[in-house]
Amino acid sequence: MPAKPGSETTGPLKFVRPVLQGLLMLAVVSSAVADEKLYIFTENYPPYNASTTGQGFAHNEDDITGICTDMVKTMMERVDYEYVMKMRDWSRAYEWVQGRENHALFCTARTEEREDEFQWVGPLASIKWTLFAAPDSNIQLESLEGARQYKIAGYKGDVMSDYLVSEGFDLVMNVSGEQNPRRLVLGQADLWVTDGLVGPLVAEEEHDITGLKPVLVFRETPMYLAVSNETAPAIVEDLQAALDEARDSGALDSIAQRYGP
Repeated sequence: MPAKPGSETTGPLKFVRPVLQGLLMLAVVSSAVADEKLYIFTENYPPYNASTTGQGFAHNEDDITGICTDMVKTMMERVDYEYVMKMRDWSRAYEWVQGRENHALFCTARTEEREDEFQWVGPLASIKWTLFAAPDSNIQLESLEGARQYKIAGYKGDVMSDYLVSEGFDLVMNVSGEQNPRRLVLGQADLWVTDGLVGPLVAEEEHDITGLKPVLVFRETPMYLAVSNETAPAIVEDLQAALDEARDSGALDSIAQRYGP
């Protein structure tokens, strides 16, 4: 017979109600996850991130390519989140992402100084902190300390540039590093600090300058997708799981091989 009003449900119905409530909550949570939109930013930093239009900015993922970019896209294919990808100046994007929910930035060098500023998904690739000199330069360095006597070109917000500034080196900086190869050949700087792959590529593609001399590699750092601290940790966990799955499948290695050594 039916339970009296106010009495506890007995029999099979006693177990149906909690199950239905649990399924309803799961559906709501799943819908919320699927509806999350992520805003992902990067910079023009070939071969890791590059604009397909030749501009230093881009408004959607179709106009952005590169090693890290393709890795992030491959990761996003394995989750249910919508996302928008844009390319901006690094220093501006770095500031914009912090403090905003569901915002992220790549490829970001993960350092001790930055550890608490973000949640981290990765690693994606790694950068070699390299000092380059002009093709006709006779500068030779045995250690980083030997570079103190020289003027070094860098750019604002770059982890390598920021490190040298913090150590008291003499740096000339702008909002991007694209003009730094010209600074070398024009004698406006003695050295340029940048990644070992990025330096020669930018010099040739942007200014038709070849033969830059790598005079010192002084550190190597892994790069990550840096996710704002305001983003739900569950989202970060989903992204990391998707990236790990892509790595285990061999997809990340295939991307790296596509872009060569």
